[in-house]
Amino acid sequence: MSQQVVWAASVVVTDEAGRVLLVRRGTEPGRGLWSVPGGSVEAGESLREAAAREALEETGLRVRVGRELWNLRVPVGDGRVYEIHDFAATVLGGTLVAGDDADEVRWVAPEEIDALPLTDDLAGYLRRGGVIPPRAEG
Repeated sequence: MSQQVVWAASVVVTDEAGRVLLVRRGTEPGRGLWSVPGGSVEAGESLREAAAREALEETGLRVRVGRELWNLRVPVGDGRVYEIHDFAATVLGGTLVAGDDADEVRWVAPEEIDALPLTDDLAGYLRRGGVIPPRAEG
């Protein structure tokens, strides 16, 4: 059985305090989990265009999309697999408000990340990508 690949793009946005912009997903996959803003690429869009559009739709913020940080494949169990490309981004303007399929949106300090229900290994990706510091060994 072949898998249908769904192209998706997300933005990893931080502010001057080192906080990360996260959205609580209102739809599947990952409903109720916190993740970076993103979604499926529409026909005719580049990955970067999709990432910027999704950021605006989900957070109300206009962003400048920078370099690709990582990509991953997430099978969803119905024959589809999401190929997600995550890009660094900076805020250009707008007003922070949850929209589209985001139930909530907020800036999250690095030390709060592990207390949230996150999409699979998001904290690991953020740490390995140098977005947030490594977990302190206790």
